[in-house]
Amino acid sequence: MLKMALIGCGSIGRIIAGAVCQGEVRASLVMVLDRDKEAAGKVCELLEGRPAIAGGVEEILASDADMVVEAASVEAAKEVAVPVLESGKDLMLLSVGALADGAFYRRVLEAARDSGRKVYIPSGAIGGLDALKSAMVAQVEEVTLTTTKNPRGLAGAPYLEEQGIDAGAITEKRVVFEGSAAEAIKGFPANTNVAVALGVAGIGVERTRVRVVADPGATRNVHEIHVRGDFGQFTFRVENLPSPHNPKTSYLAGLSAVATLKRLTSPFQVGT
Repeated sequence: MLKMALIGCGSIGRIIAGAVCQGEVRASLVMVLDRDKEAAGKVCELLEGRPAIAGGVEEILASDADMVVEAASVEAAKEVAVPVLESGKDLMLLSVGALADGAFYRRVLEAARDSGRKVYIPSGAIGGLDALKSAMVAQVEEVTLTTTKNPRGLAGAPYLEEQGIDAGAITEKRVVFEGSAAEAIKGFPANTNVAVALGVAGIGVERTRVRVVADPGATRNVHEIHVRGDFGQFTFRVENLPSPHNPKTSYLAGLSAVATLKRLTSPFQVGT
């Protein structure tokens, strides 16, 4: 049975732990780590055989876990990714926005190759990555992502602050950003992880184009992906409901992590 360690005990971490507890994922959670000890304790309470609460990353690296699931932050991902791989463990990276940093991406890739370990990146709050990966076997000319959110969900984004845009003052639907996925994750680090996932799966974060739309009437986070290439073209649209544990996190993001773990521990594989 797969042994996992979890870094980050927020909404997605709770969804993963719940899936392990309910037997949806054939794995055991042996250790958790979070700066918030209370959050770590709540995750442990979900499981009968309560995992140990690590005091630091070093304990995670020294544990007997086969895989480490990072569900904390871009900063945490940059801190732990390479050491996890070098310690001989596979890595599931949920803060995929960290890979927009080209130098970091190359270090992670090199560490995975040198150690013979795997890095898994769930689809997160979007879909269509299977089709995009298939299309990449030939030639893909264009990948675009349009993300529409209520301005409340964009409040505090560095790009809006730099441009002097008050999210709370937006009263009509408007495009507030257009640029590359690499630029989007810098300007909207809490909103555009999905753009980096698209870039990694497809033509790269510099060529993947992103549009962020603020819509005061939006009640769901909407992501619309358009891909064009030798295969033809496709458009994929998803309207996300919030996680039951955190309204700022899409429920689908946590479910995609569970689905990835189920695929890894299942003898039957479906999809690209």
